[in-house]
Amino acid sequence: MGFIQSFSSTSFFDTLISYGGAFLLGTLIGAERQYRQRTAGLRTNALVALGASAFVDLAQRLTGNDGAVRVLAYVVSGIGFLGAGVIMKEGMNVRGLNTAATLWCSAAVGACAGTDMAAEAAALTVFVVAGNTLLRPLVNAINRIPLGGGGLEATYSVMVTTAADKADTLRDTLVDHLELMRYPSAETEILERPDDTVEIRARLVSTGAIDTDLDAIVAHLERDHDVTHASWEVQTQD
Repeated sequence: MGFIQSFSSTSFFDTLISYGGAFLLGTLIGAERQYRQRTAGLRTNALVALGASAFVDLAQRLTGNDGAVRVLAYVVSGIGFLGAGVIMKEGMNVRGLNTAATLWCSAAVGACAGTDMAAEAAALTVFVVAGNTLLRPLVNAINRIPLGGGGLEATYSVMVTTAADKADTLRDTLVDHLELMRYPSAETEILERPDDTVEIRARLVSTGAIDTDLDAIVAHLERDHDVTHASWEVQTQD
């Protein structure tokens, strides 16, 4: 009887639109993360957006805008615990910060959808996807700019991601390709990832590699070998 008395087709349809919008927009954000084989992929981002939408929508229906504002505060703080789970420290490097930030943004998208701000949720989704895609070439370009000063030492690394059962073979292939281009590796390491893939990282002996050479190496590996993603980076230190 309680359900019959409290049910409103108008409110239910409004909630359905909020859920559907949050799910769709969260899926769009997660698709990019899934394509790049990140820890939190399509399903995680879609569920985060959907969950945030559900909590905010429920609070708004029960207690109005004041209740929704209070729940929003809990969503903002609560998503931090989920984001912390995808951040991993590997030696001196910290991985997963961008993925954690994307989860935070997915929750914001869901919260907008839950408060019936569909246009704002869609606009935020566009900005999040743009930040994860359009800014990537700019980040790579900035990282490759040589820093002035003779006291700086550069360390080049080439990274490839592949299936776990192909790790040993691909590591040998990576080392052979680097040596063929006269960039011998000082060391290689295989880092396990939670999605049954591994990242093979080769640190080069050279401290003055040419960008186009490394671009050619990673492009060849990604095109002609069992590699889901290949990239390179340079780190400088005093």
